[in-house]
Amino acid sequence: MSLTAHIPRLQKGDLIYITAPAKSIDSSYVHYAENYLRNQGFRVEISTHCLGEHHYFSGSEAERALDFNNAIYNPEVKAILCARGGYGCIQILDQIDWDAFSENPKWLVGFSDVTVFHHRLQHLGMPSIHGSMPLNFEENTKEALETLIAAMQGYPYSIKSPAHTNNLDGETEGVLVGGNLSIVYSLLGTKDKTQFDGGILFIEDLAEQRYHLDRMLHSLIRSGASQGLKGLIVGSFTSMQDTAVPFGKDTLEIITEHFGGLGIPIAFGFPAGHIPDNRALIFGEKVQFSVDKSGALLSFRNN
Repeated sequence: MSLTAHIPRLQKGDLIYITAPAKSIDSSYVHYAENYLRNQGFRVEISTHCLGEHHYFSGSEAERALDFNNAIYNPEVKAILCARGGYGCIQILDQIDWDAFSENPKWLVGFSDVTVFHHRLQHLGMPSIHGSMPLNFEENTKEALETLIAAMQGYPYSIKSPAHTNNLDGETEGVLVGGNLSIVYSLLGTKDKTQFDGGILFIEDLAEQRYHLDRMLHSLIRSGASQGLKGLIVGSFTSMQDTAVPFGKDTLEIITEHFGGLGIPIAFGFPAGHIPDNRALIFGEKVQFSVDKSGALLSFRNN
């Protein structure tokens, strides 16, 4: 697994385009992010329907796809920043002009439901950024936003997470893949399935039942995800739920049961996902990953 495309590094004065490909969003979040990015030296454009409302969504499927494609077709746009997640990206996935994206690659930034787009870009051989979105900018840590800027500007950086009792030591390198586990699971059996072989898998999720977590991981393993996997990074599993009759295992136990016997380094409690300290990860890039008694270290070279 290797990259075939290079994304130009953002420079001060470059244009960042904010669009809402899924759920609607309050304008205050978008304008906060707009001001933050302008203060960082970038120009910002907000898409036509970004602040709209069409039932649950920011716009109809046609409107959301149009906004996304307008960013692709505009050569001045150097990064597409998704305003928020919430369901909806899969609805417009095949209405987006990915051929044009391949001809004029630019950074795609987002997480949660945006994992759908990360998977498509992986199959096109392009890196993308699993990072904070305008919905979360105001509550984000300084490190979350600093790593986002570093990723877009092509600066080398590392993320350190503290020691965890469930960690498994080791050192490896590979292409970083994954994202929101529910989305990774939903794309199994499709042409956008994650390419696990040779990868370091990152997973995170929000408000899932523990039995459903177990179901998703069974499906991942049965689909061949464990074959050739070189490492596992476990981000936040926020607000996980249990049934009235307890499942009998907590989140960490479930994940360890599925991956602990693979002989690969595993890091738990990594600062990424549905938490304020959502550090930016570059999917599709070869990274160095190590876990020892002091914690875990993930390093991006940004070549």
